[in-house]
Amino acid sequence: MARRENTQRRRRPFRPPRPRILVVCGGARTEPQYIKGLRDHLRNPAVDVTIGTDGRDPAQIVRRATRADGDYEQVWCVVDVDQFDLADAVKEARSHSINLAVSNPCFELWLLLHHADCNSHQANADAVTKLLQRHVPHYDKTRLVFAHFVAGVMFAVDRARKLQPDPETHTWNPSTSVWRLVEAIQGSSGREPQ
Repeated sequence: MARRENTQRRRRPFRPPRPRILVVCGGARTEPQYIKGLRDHLRNPAVDVTIGTDGRDPAQIVRRATRADGDYEQVWCVVDVDQFDLADAVKEARSHSINLAVSNPCFELWLLLHHADCNSHQANADAVTKLLQRHVPHYDKTRLVFAHFVAGVMFAVDRARKLQPDPETHTWNPSTSVWRLVEAIQGSSGREPQ
């Protein structure tokens, strides 16, 4: 007797594609290494990280993001206030629906918040880095080890929210809105850091 062909093939369950996120970083090493570490930890391949090679000026980073190719649901620029004026960057980002993750004075503030509160004014990046090195003694901004920060991601989110109740105001020092980017990456992955 001939075997009947199975007319109904098993179909794989449908999984909607993850929303793609582009992250353009102002820093060449620390920021991309952190974002890639978070992406890999959350197993979220929908996050593309690039470096704004036009310089570290926030307005130039936003312009770089506006020229990006690809179909992204969200585009983020990770920038520091440092000595820059953010007005042009904020204006251009709004006109192109680009999100800003701004740290004042620097990205190391976000890293510090994984380990401790920081409520007092910080003069510059060096001051924040010294505070960070109390908690991560071998911190090296050229070779960030994400494992030093993974356990504190949710603490950093909570601490950053308290520092900056209005994420659209970037003038408070210290403050960082990187928590908004972290939540976007988590939301697109469907996972939280363990």
